[in-house]
Amino acid sequence: MNSWTLYPASRFGEFQNAWQHLNQEGKNSALLDPAFLAPALQLFGTGKEQLAILGGSTPSAMALLRPTGVRGWETFQPSQCPLGFWVCHPSLPWQAVFPSLLQSLPGFPVVVGITQQDPDIFPRPSTSRTLKTLDYIQTARITLQGTFDAYWQARGKNLRANMKKQRNSLAKLGLTPRLEILTQAQDMDQAVRDFGQLESTGWKNDQGTAIHRENPQGQFYTRILENFCAQGKGRVYRYWFDDVVTAMDLCIADESSLIILKTAYNEQASHGTSPAFLMHQESFQHLFEENTLSRIEFYGKVLEWHTRWTDEIRTLYHVNGYRWGFLPGLLGKA
Repeated sequence: MNSWTLYPASRFGEFQNAWQHLNQEGKNSALLDPAFLAPALQLFGTGKEQLAILGGSTPSAMALLRPTGVRGWETFQPSQCPLGFWVCHPSLPWQAVFPSLLQSLPGFPVVVGITQQDPDIFPRPSTSRTLKTLDYIQTARITLQGTFDAYWQARGKNLRANMKKQRNSLAKLGLTPRLEILTQAQDMDQAVRDFGQLESTGWKNDQGTAIHRENPQGQFYTRILENFCAQGKGRVYRYWFDDVVTAMDLCIADESSLIILKTAYNEQASHGTSPAFLMHQESFQHLFEENTLSRIEFYGKVLEWHTRWTDEIRTLYHVNGYRWGFLPGLLGKA
């Protein structure tokens, strides 16, 4: 087994092709694409992050890591990023990577955490004395198989009846709902501004967590959407009631999946309806009919409203590698 080499994460650009090659060797997730990772590192990094590379000119694993607590490291994991930044060759066993990684990191660490991993990208490993896994959250997806009509008929009758009732209510008010799909990089700045306006009408503005074009969150989503649109893989759904934007989805795609990164709706212009539900009904229908992708991924914690749209649920997980086999028991992680 080759050894790990560490570089300041600020040098990620020099190695992003190798990173993407490893990503493509596996499931080629948009969430692990340099077009997603680089803006996250630039905007949310602290300068303490390290790029760890296993192997030489053709690495077998790479990770962006940051120090945490006393004698610990973990994957770089801003709250805006659903997965920890780790890529490896599909044939590389988890057990093989931790001993040499622990020896290579500064500060004599006793534990390394690879956070928020998707079992569909990297299968969950078996545990051992020095390797433990931990459930993170359950997340949901929709498989785009068959026709939308068949999918819609399989949804609960309450959802179908409620959507019909809401559309009838809008018609009585003389309001016309309309779905708009934005895919051009030059439209993303305004799209994020519009999204921020939606969030500013709700509870996120009260808590100070709403996106604004000028804050780091707004800059992050603008950059990644522009990056992915330049590849033909960025998409924003904007839903209107007449000339008022009432709901939006910010999305990126890879070869197989559309990933919904964030959803917002206008609480003050809903007219007693659920604009995001109405938007999703139409956007999901469009995705079924477009027939270019195979999944819609939510990646957030499963909430009640997700279960109205799908029953496909899986568990994301963390992996902890320990220097000594007695540590998990000592730390209550056995």
